[in-house]
Amino acid sequence: MVAWQAVAAISLAAIIVGAARLVPGSPFATRPATGAQAAPAPTGQHVISATPTPIPSPSPSPPGLAPLQFRSTKLSVKTEGFFSWALMDRRTGEIWGSTNMNATTWPASMIKAWLVADDLRRLTESHKTPSAARLRELESVIRDSDNNLAEATYVRNGRSASINRLISRCNLTDTKASSAGWSFTNISARDTVRMADCIGDGTAAGPTWTAWVLDKMRRVRVGDFGIRKALPVAEAAKVSVKNGWLYYYDDRNWHINCMAVTESWAMSVLQRYPGHGKWNSDYAYGQNVCREVAKQLINPDYPSGG
Repeated sequence: MVAWQAVAAISLAAIIVGAARLVPGSPFATRPATGAQAAPAPTGQHVISATPTPIPSPSPSPPGLAPLQFRSTKLSVKTEGFFSWALMDRRTGEIWGSTNMNATTWPASMIKAWLVADDLRRLTESHKTPSAARLRELESVIRDSDNNLAEATYVRNGRSASINRLISRCNLTDTKASSAGWSFTNISARDTVRMADCIGDGTAAGPTWTAWVLDKMRRVRVGDFGIRKALPVAEAAKVSVKNGWLYYYDDRNWHINCMAVTESWAMSVLQRYPGHGKWNSDYAYGQNVCREVAKQLINPDYPSGG
C-alpha cells in the first residue's frame, strides 16, 4: 500500500442561519433520538493528512494488471470542516485514503443505494418478484432520491436491522446504525467504498438485481454530481453513483457525500462543513470538492478513452 499525504487548509465560517431544512432529494433532517451518535462539528484550525490508515494488506496485484483509472498521489484540496476520502482497487481489494478514512459521519441520501439493494435481495430470498409498481418506487429512490419512498423501504426492511445487515454482509468495520433513522447512520469513507464494492459484486442485491441497481445508479436524475464529473462524458457514463447532500440542523453543518463504483474501482468523499448561509454556493462547494478529489487522483498512465 502506498502512503501519501494531502493537506487540507481549514477555516471555519459562520454557522448557517435560516437555511432550508431539507434540500430537495435529501433525507429527513429530524433530530436524532436520545442516545443517537451525532457527528461532531469541526472546531479550530487543523490539518488533515491523507496518508492511508493501516488496514490488512491485500494480496499482491497479479503480474501485468492494467493501470487503474485512479492512483495514489499527493492531494491538494482546500476544505472547510470534516473531510475524508477512500479509493478501492476492486480487482485486488486494496484501499487507500485519508488518515481519518475510518472516521464516521452521516451519509444523507448516499445510503439509499443500500436500502434498495437490501429490499430487492430480501424479496428474492423470500421467492418473491417485485411488482412493476414496487420497481418504479425503488427506481425513484435511487434516481430521484425520493425521501418518502426511501423511508418506506427502510421501515419495510426492519429499520436499523437493514443497516445491521449492511454492516455484516459487506464486512464494514466503522459503521453503526442509529435509532434516529437511515439518514443518521454513522459511516466512514473506507466503509463507503466497501459498501460500493458490495453493491458492485452482487452481495448487496443478489445476482438477480445487481445489474438493475447499478444501471439506475448510472442514470440518476437528482444528485448527479461529484466524482464522475471529473471524467470524460463517455467514461462518466460507466460510473454508478449515489450521493448524499443535506444541511442538518442537528449539528448545523452541511453533509455532502459522494460514492461511485465501476467494475475496477470504488471511491468515496465524505464532508461536513458549516457553510456561509447561501444555499446555492454552499451546496456547490461540496460538489466541487468531490469532483476535485477525483480529478487529482486520475491516473495519467490510464489509457485515454480506455
